[in-house]
Amino acid sequence: MSSAERLAKRSEVFFALALVSILAVMIIPLPGSVLSLLLVINLSLSLLVLLVAIYAKEALEFSAFPSLLLVTTLMRLSLNVASTRLILLTGTGGSVIETFGNFVVGGNFIVGVVVFLILLVIQLVVVTKGAGRISEVAARFVLDAMPGKQMAIDADLNAG
Repeated sequence: MSSAERLAKRSEVFFALALVSILAVMIIPLPGSVLSLLLVINLSLSLLVLLVAIYAKEALEFSAFPSLLLVTTLMRLSLNVASTRLILLTGTGGSVIETFGNFVVGGNFIVGVVVFLILLVIQLVVVTKGAGRISEVAARFVLDAMPGKQMAIDADLNAG
């Protein structure tokens, strides 16, 4: 049995190790070079997931998408925590963060503040709309389940 076959049979172990390593990134202070490497890996993985999702002809071809999206989101959040800690502790965030910052704002403080405010508003709207949509779906599930509950109550009452 090859190592790939053993890993396929133990995918839950791989998933658990991935989650533990994501938590470790949030807890353990990382040097700038390691953080830059993890950011490049995360960006590459995100592009790979995007391309696979775009080129999948049917939804069943990429059935692992929800789980993969959850893990990559958790990874990105842990990298955000780690990069924030690194910037606050050392004053630098690694080469990837510095290069991206120079690319986006071009070294101009005012442009950086404006871009930050735009991103802040966009994320606020996305989070607010997402939370509203989640509550709508949850309410719909509750309402859809009510006729079945009512029928069960009626059946219990009729049974005595």
